[in-house]
Amino acid sequence: MEALFVDEGFGTLDEDTLDEVMNVLDGLREGGRIVGIVSHVTELRQRVPAQVHVHKGRRGSHLSVTAG
Repeated sequence: MEALFVDEGFGTLDEDTLDEVMNVLDGLREGGRIVGIVSHVTELRQRVPAQVHVHKGRRGSHLSVTAG
């Protein structure tokens, strides 16, 4: 498996568990895998350097990309 996208449950994790999960996901990424995270958790934004933000607007959605 070359890519993994995770979209569930980060908001329910305590700080220590979130840190453990991010360490595992970082390890997968460092091993050459693509890891995508879908989340609204602020702490994740600080730890994930490359981000795609979806902004909802009256005329539809648009994207902004932060490369890291």
